Amino acid sequence: MPEPLARFVDLHHHAGSDLYRRRRSVLATGRRYAELGGWVVVKSHLGSTAAAAWEARQEGLPVSGSVTLNDIGGGLESRTVERAVFEHGDDGPRLIVYLPTLVGGHASRLNRVPFHPLMDVPSLHGKGIRESLPAVREILRAARDLPVVVATGHADRDEVLTVVDEAVALGLDRLLLTHPTHPMCGLTTADLGDLAAVPSVYVELTALTRLLGQHDAERFGEVLRAHPRLVHSSDLGQPDQPDVDDWLELAGKWFAEAGLGPGRVAAITAHTPSELLS
Repeated sequence: MPEPLARFVDLHHHAGSDLYRRRRSVLATGRRYAELGGWVVVKSHLGSTAAAAWEARQEGLPVSGSVTLNDIGGGLESRTVERAVFEHGDDGPRLIVYLPTLVGGHASRLNRVPFHPLMDVPSLHGKGIRESLPAVREILRAARDLPVVVATGHADRDEVLTVVDEAVALGLDRLLLTHPTHPMCGLTTADLGDLAAVPSVYVELTALTRLLGQHDAERFGEVLRAHPRLVHSSDLGQPDQPDVDDWLELAGKWFAEAGLGPGRVAAITAHTPSELLS
């Protein structure tokens, strides 16, 4: 296993510009994580943060990027992924490639304000994985030859399991399940246990899922122990949610509450996310 990128690694943090207003820009986010000894992957539902992440790293900041394949960001096109890879440069960890997140009618509990006053968010919704499976296959096929990690985005249980099957069939070596036990996705702890036998599959558990009451303490603890390649990320960046230092303090309490030892905590917060990005 490689040395961790930092004391902690957050694979999922929202920074502006994005679909909604965020607490900080990419550069300001990088500065905050640097102060706390962490590494951050910045995400935007509008598309790619690759170029902004590259710029942050030129300033010595611990930042890598992602591209979200919503229609407004270029959609499920391999060229969209390739362009983001080129923008991201060759001096950092792998880029995360999110399958679509602007799908369906998920009702969020967040207080959200569109980033731009002209933005009509519902009009930006597009097709999900179920309606776009041939295009998803092409993304997975392209990802085999690129320095990226594919993440499942806002997919339901059947879609997530379909992507796992497709990725295994194509020989993809790493796949991140985006907050799969969140109600919009709906995977069970038994599902995560079954997927433990698939070495390319990594599982995300976010702080926001707990903060919004989607998981209580018991459920959160179950998920923490349900899969060997689990990563804990924040899914934060919203102005009215906890800041990075507050999240770290809360996470420490949650891990203690769940009875996790220091080795497991280090694995899910630093070693496993670093391995995924290596």
